[in-house]
Amino acid sequence: MKKWIISAFLYLAIVIVGYFAYEAVFGVDEKLDAHTEEHTASTSEEKEAGKAHDSHSGDELHEHGQQTSTESEVKVTVKEENQSLTVRLEDLAGNPVTDLEVSHEKLLHLIVVDDHLDQYFHLHPEETTPGQFKVESPLKEGTYKAFVDIKPKDLNYEVQAILFTVGNPDTGEHSHSSLKIDQTLEKTVNGNKVTMTPTSLVVNEPVTLTFDVHGAKLESYLGALGHVVILDEQANEYLHVHPLDGDTPVFETQFSKPGIYKIWAEFQENGNVTVYPFIVEVKS
Repeated sequence: MKKWIISAFLYLAIVIVGYFAYEAVFGVDEKLDAHTEEHTASTSEEKEAGKAHDSHSGDELHEHGQQTSTESEVKVTVKEENQSLTVRLEDLAGNPVTDLEVSHEKLLHLIVVDDHLDQYFHLHPEETTPGQFKVESPLKEGTYKAFVDIKPKDLNYEVQAILFTVGNPDTGEHSHSSLKIDQTLEKTVNGNKVTMTPTSLVVNEPVTLTFDVHGAKLESYLGALGHVVILDEQANEYLHVHPLDGDTPVFETQFSKPGIYKIWAEFQENGNVTVYPFIVEVKS
């Protein structure tokens, strides 16, 4: 009997010892496996989050980069004073911009229109001091927009509308009259007749403007057979176009937005420059 009881206790002791030994060895492995799985899952989530963060940061950088690449690096001011128009060019640090390329025989082309787009001036101020250009002012009292057409070397630049006033015009209730589309694209100015024939006036498609000068003998003007300046109705979108070749008054351009546009075609004959205005509609 005593032997049987002793055997039973020994068997129980072996079972207990074996259980704890199993738990000590395999239980730790299971915990380690569970911890490893948890850590792996956590790491995967962190990696995915990191990828998402990197992608978002990349988008922000891309957007910022686009904005930076289109930012003008030249500050332009236009002022009428002492019966002269003064144009000042500065870089972003406030230094005068003096390194300009000659474009069509001039360093600077100054286009000025009134707020109704009735008056149009193509002027060429001369540099008086570094970064400053002046020309005699042909403007009467009123509100105007200027477009300074230059080609700075090694600086980003985009022509933009510059609003300025001459004298003390009435700025109270003022309405901008809408442009009326020309029914026929033929103009006679100072006895000279010019007809414009455009291809389809549709946005984002090349548009060819062909001018018939009705036998006039055109002369080279500023290094070209003619010049064409185009503004939208609000005088914000600016285009300056030159002939496709040197022998015929044919111009090619493209419109990015639908709307009404005014076109000024400039041609020289017998030493005199005549401007022919046309108003067209560009459709989407």
